[in-house]
Amino acid sequence: MERFKAILVTRDEATKQQRPAELVELGLADLMEGDVTVAVSHSTINYKDGLAVTGKAPVVRRFPMIPGIDLAGTIVTSACSSFQKRDPVILNGWGVGETHMGGYAGRARVRKEWLLAAPEGLTAAETMAIGTAGYTAMLAVLALERTGLTPASGPVVVTGAAGGVGSVAIALLAGLGFTVIASTGRTEEADYLKGLGASEIIDRAELSQPARPLAKERWAGGVDSVGSHTLANVLASTRYGGAVAACGLAGGMDLPSSVAPFILRGVSLLGIDSVMAPVTRRREAWDRLATDLDRAKLAAMTTTLPLDAVIATAPDILAGKVRGRIVVEVGG
Repeated sequence: MERFKAILVTRDEATKQQRPAELVELGLADLMEGDVTVAVSHSTINYKDGLAVTGKAPVVRRFPMIPGIDLAGTIVTSACSSFQKRDPVILNGWGVGETHMGGYAGRARVRKEWLLAAPEGLTAAETMAIGTAGYTAMLAVLALERTGLTPASGPVVVTGAAGGVGSVAIALLAGLGFTVIASTGRTEEADYLKGLGASEIIDRAELSQPARPLAKERWAGGVDSVGSHTLANVLASTRYGGAVAACGLAGGMDLPSSVAPFILRGVSLLGIDSVMAPVTRRREAWDRLATDLDRAKLAAMTTTLPLDAVIATAPDILAGKVRGRIVVEVGG
């Protein structure tokens, strides 16, 4: 019987506590139901993956579970006409790695509706260098564009700038001609962030204290992956008619703000959901990533690790020690 390596998380049924993740060997019979089986060549580590692997938050809602909310690979077997054997595909979200076994395994069996044909011009490794973090950044940029935001509108701020979402957002926005202000707690990464296209670096401490209802207008828009006080301060300093795309909660799920930015400056707060985004929007995002994202900048923000390094790396991404993006070589 075909066997493959996988990272597996289980829980103690008596205490309902998640056990430490393990690198194990599984077979196809261990996978869940689905229309399509994929030989997974690459995955990645997002913030949510760090939570799932470590159990620091209840991301995993079914046990046993193979984490990994992203995967890239080729079709092994298909019970549908949409995909044929050896077709290259990618998957982001849809509860994979949370309620359905995910990408940290040599094989994944999933529903056909969750898959996209691999974008032309991107290798499997590049799609996972982008991953959910980069795809989320593109969704945020698209949302800002739909409000009419252009480089002529003024500068944009990106919070959590050295992380995955932030790094890709900077590269995308700078490539589109925006002046980008990068907010980070790792000011030692200034050269890295400027290399991606940031024009100015500010310490996250400027945005981490309780916000006033309104502050000096500093930017026309923003991409926030932090939440809490940081998002409240970003909103308070957004110019009249500006917009902020919110896509993360690394700093907390609360939003200690007021209605002042919305009713006195006409600021828009745009919620970005990458997990259940419709297929049409996903394709739009990936098509734009394939054309708009500078490959050299993508390579500069990317580190590659083997599957067996995921468990040790997961705590680092939660602690903010990981810069940019990580590609996981699974090997299918």
